[in-house]
Amino acid sequence: MSLGSVFLSELAGTAMLLLLGTGVVANVVLPRTLGSGGGWLLINFGWGLGVFAGVYVAYRSGAHLNPAVTLGLLASGADEYAKGVPVSTSSTLVYFLGEFAGAFLGAVLCWLAYKKQFDDRGEAPSLIFSTGPTVPSYAWNVVTEVIATFVLVFVILLFGKTHSGLGPVAAALLVLGIGASLGGPTGYAINPARDLGPRIAHAVLPIPHKDPSNWGYSWVPVVGPVIGGVLAGLAAQAF
Repeated sequence: MSLGSVFLSELAGTAMLLLLGTGVVANVVLPRTLGSGGGWLLINFGWGLGVFAGVYVAYRSGAHLNPAVTLGLLASGADEYAKGVPVSTSSTLVYFLGEFAGAFLGAVLCWLAYKKQFDDRGEAPSLIFSTGPTVPSYAWNVVTEVIATFVLVFVILLFGKTHSGLGPVAAALLVLGIGASLGGPTGYAINPARDLGPRIAHAVLPIPHKDPSNWGYSWVPVVGPVIGGVLAGLAAQAF
């Protein structure tokens, strides 16, 4: 499989994940939608089903959709990222590029789908594409993201030891469970691309009277998942 195909696969899969994931947040948070006020569990289900769709779309490249998963595979000592894609510096960078570009694209598509609600949102927040803590404490927010991402990547790497058609379903249920159980403190970024790409999209999109993009916090949902993903890869190798 060529690196160009890997890039397009990860871009498309991550864009699908972010379109559906940020889409459910927009549906719940923005006014004048049929899902307005739907609550946290609706958001959890939306993100889980976004993973389900994204994994199918990006199946050819192994459907990482997340730099933390890529780093977890690297740390686990894997020889290939997907069938026919050897682990190397160039392939690692291509995965990262596809994931970040796809996350940015997915957020832009969500904005297009909900443009009129963004334009007429009243007091509702505009920064719905990326995460933020309920209790700001950067060190502890990082700890939360490390733990949640560790669970994600460690279990995904163990999924890889089973051969069945349940991969996308299992991944979706895992993300649903992480959101319901560990998502409350920080919004469970558990994916550097999922947070940073949409945060950049929020900064550049022409959203009327938009909120600040909260760049002071933006490193937390990058650093935490990176640490959690690498630790999960090392643990999976030992396990």
